[in-house]
Amino acid sequence: MTPGSYGSIHASYPGRLFVVEGIDGSGKSTQLTLLAQWLRGEGYPVVFSEWNSSPIVRATTSRGKRKAMLTPLTFSLIHATDFSDRVEREIVPSLKAGAIVLADRYVYTAFARDVVRGVDARWVRALYRFAPVPTMAFYFRTPLEVALRRILSGRPKLKYYEAGMDIGLSADLQESYRLFQAKILAEYDELVSEFGLTVMDATRKVEMQQKILRRAIQPHLDSLGTSVTNRMPARESAAPAPSAPPAAAPRPASSASPATAPLGRRAAGDAS
Repeated sequence: MTPGSYGSIHASYPGRLFVVEGIDGSGKSTQLTLLAQWLRGEGYPVVFSEWNSSPIVRATTSRGKRKAMLTPLTFSLIHATDFSDRVEREIVPSLKAGAIVLADRYVYTAFARDVVRGVDARWVRALYRFAPVPTMAFYFRTPLEVALRRILSGRPKLKYYEAGMDIGLSADLQESYRLFQAKILAEYDELVSEFGLTVMDATRKVEMQQKILRRAIQPHLDSLGTSVTNRMPARESAAPAPSAPPAAAPRPASSASPATAPLGRRAAGDAS
């Protein structure tokens, strides 16, 4: 890693940070929510953090999007501000308290999207140099056509920035979205090797993905121990309830289903 760039500083905290990444329609959010439910059932304190969710930039972002005022650089800086606020107020304090932090998108989203929008890759990595390196980062790899089908079947209308209309890929909203997501997908594939992201096959059944996810994080839970429950943050951040998956994706089973019921710490590590 280049000094002054993301990944050059490793901080050690009692807690664990698990991150999910992927293009829209990859199913990563459903998997993270199911993981949060299981971890809480196992007695671990869990804090959930979501991309672009800090209240300090919400009004500015909404106004900029509504009036199509955001340049690629402005967009990048707003997201970095949002992220910095969550790191300072939510992520790091929770890790220091020994909690498990689950992040739905992390710095890698900026590394992919901002670069596609034309922002310099080295500049973006330096911008996020303060970010803690996660315990594990999972990339839910999804074929473009599968992801597009999931998103477009469940959205009445795509939004301007969501479709990448700000960078002039196409005058057609859906075609712009397709081209934008294809470029982001290519960037993610580069990030896998650069940062050692753990690749998940997001075309597999929801239940099987969840088993693999639990098995992957199990060694980090074993070393964490259960004593962290006595050092919980003052307020746990609740993960959103799993949304109904698009028609092309299987519906996650309820917590009462054997497929997604708690596997037990050792069983998750032994899952096939």
